[in-house]
Amino acid sequence: MLNNYKLLPVKKISIALFVLLLAGACSSGGDKKEAAPAPASAGSSLSSNPDYQKGLELIAKSDCLTCHKVGEKLIGPSYKDVSAKYESNDENIALLAGKIIKGGQGVWGQIPMTAHPQLSEADAKQMVKYILLLKTAQ
Repeated sequence: MLNNYKLLPVKKISIALFVLLLAGACSSGGDKKEAAPAPASAGSSLSSNPDYQKGLELIAKSDCLTCHKVGEKLIGPSYKDVSAKYESNDENIALLAGKIIKGGQGVWGQIPMTAHPQLSEADAKQMVKYILLLKTAQ
């Protein structure tokens, strides 16, 4: 009985630490802020571009930054890699907006991109316009 009594506080502390570590591992608030796309500098022409500003705002509110970063590959390609691959025209904007909404696989590897059916076509196109504008910032 004495042995069980001495171990009880250790078990409680161990369980409490486990719960805290688990909660910290599941939290994504800090990671998202670090991966947020950087706004254009105040002197650049992008900072005053409404397509850039609106797209930046939509992406910051979405889950896109879970898999993408502006300048480096994460799970999916970087936004700058996408902007380098696709010319900014109505056909590509519609194509890429469709991939955001419906998901896709194969262009950038075998890891599929999650579908985002809750996004409107207009919002998805706005996000694509932002991404394609990054070509001018390179």
